[in-house]
Amino acid sequence: MAGINDDEESPLLGALSRGSPNESIAAESNLHRFIEDDVVPEASSLGRSLSWQSAYILAISRVVGSGIFATPGAIARSVGSPGLSLLIWIIGAVVAACGLAVALEYGCMLPRSGGQKVYLEFTYRHPRFLASTLVAINAVLLGSTASNCIVFSQYTLFALGADNAGDLLRKGLAVGLLSAVTIVHAVTPKLGVRLQNLLGWIKIGIIIFMVLAGTYVVMFRPPTDAQAQSAASHLSWHRLWENSSWNWGAIATALFKATYSYGGLDNVSNVLNEVKDPVRTLRSVSVTALVTSCALYFLVNVAYFLVVPINEITESGELIAALFFQRVFGGQVGSRILPLAVALSAAGNVLVVVFAMARLKQEIARQGFLPFSDVLSSTRPFSSPLGGLLVNYFPSLLVILLPPSSEVYSFILETEGYSGQIFGLAIGIGLLWLRFKRPDLKRPFKAWIPAVILKLALSLALLAAPFYPPTEKPRGGLFYATYAIVGVSIVVGSVVYWYVWSVLIPRLRGYRLEEETAVLDDGTSITKIVQKPTRDG
Repeated sequence: MAGINDDEESPLLGALSRGSPNESIAAESNLHRFIEDDVVPEASSLGRSLSWQSAYILAISRVVGSGIFATPGAIARSVGSPGLSLLIWIIGAVVAACGLAVALEYGCMLPRSGGQKVYLEFTYRHPRFLASTLVAINAVLLGSTASNCIVFSQYTLFALGADNAGDLLRKGLAVGLLSAVTIVHAVTPKLGVRLQNLLGWIKIGIIIFMVLAGTYVVMFRPPTDAQAQSAASHLSWHRLWENSSWNWGAIATALFKATYSYGGLDNVSNVLNEVKDPVRTLRSVSVTALVTSCALYFLVNVAYFLVVPINEITESGELIAALFFQRVFGGQVGSRILPLAVALSAAGNVLVVVFAMARLKQEIARQGFLPFSDVLSSTRPFSSPLGGLLVNYFPSLLVILLPPSSEVYSFILETEGYSGQIFGLAIGIGLLWLRFKRPDLKRPFKAWIPAVILKLALSLALLAAPFYPPTEKPRGGLFYATYAIVGVSIVVGSVVYWYVWSVLIPRLRGYRLEEETAVLDDGTSITKIVQKPTRDG
């Protein structure tokens, strides 16, 4: 796909009708790189086994993970008031809808596993291998599942009365969950799908229960102390915006967290090769997940502000939902049983993220952008993407173990959110360019152009915002733009790495890089990037 001109004539047109079956499959796979067969659905060697329900859980359980249980406290701390906090969640939903429209046009036009990887490779074919390198490095370094493992650990310890436990125990629980989920998806993949479906529906049930509980408290249980009265009064209009921080840097940091909490609406695009009726399912599942998550997020935030005083919310860190349960149901139930349910829902999010990210990283390996690509691409011995699971496991493990627990959650959200805005900007610009350059492409879904432009404008504003000094010094001692600097550094480092391995070294050593396609014993087609002498060498 990368580096092949649209009008280049294929030398493989006759290869499909001769040779062994594996040779024919390899020729067919290689042929699409010459004649743009990327727009044709591609089935996985694992088969099309994901139903609409499984696809919906992949989307909604990816979106509704730790975000709604942990992020509202951090957002309220950044912006200072209930009114501005709720506005941030609404703006985040608008940004998510615009981004989803772009992703749906691409996903329905290019119905293949890989998501952003497929879109960027198809659009930015030159310079050769650059888009693939950027996506591969970003996915390996930042595509971790650490944040929800950390939330699982926080809530489990809170439920057990050990919320003051040390780093070793916190990180040990997070690593244990990550390891268990990886093993389940690797060894018993069908059980992994059933588990994530079950936990996904439990998670939706928990959030609906939280909304109903908050409504019950307000309507039928009068406040019995000054703090409870203060919590309810903060949603009166004249106090709704009290103590709001309108600093653009603070608002942008909060928006990154909110938009990251909506991230994953197009999670199904990472596994489209395994989805039944991929185009129709992607479209309906993604829109349904958007509507569901927007409604649940807004209502739960209102419930938080109705029950928990704003000063406690801003100090809650990742434990805002636990405080909510404690105030509604009392110490025993609120502090023990229901936080375990939140931990369970975080575990469900880890299941779907690992499921999707493993397949994305397997796609990266299939295209030859990881070492030992033939080993990492194979589905043996358990008919699962074992290589992709391992590539996902080790960076996530390091993210859990290395930073201090008190800082890692927010830093992960901000860095991944910033990096996501860079790639989202590139994809939005690419969509407009393809509308002009390739109007002939079949588009089962077309994004509204004003929505695309709004998405681009917001992305640019959010990319610039971290460099505006906040009015107050951030907690934890980190420089306020650290996450943005890390995100930009990864992109710049990726470009430098691409230039060295694909341009500079081949030029100095007198070889060129070519792509060769092969088929593994399990039926998985892979591409190997090989070195061939230049003609004048």
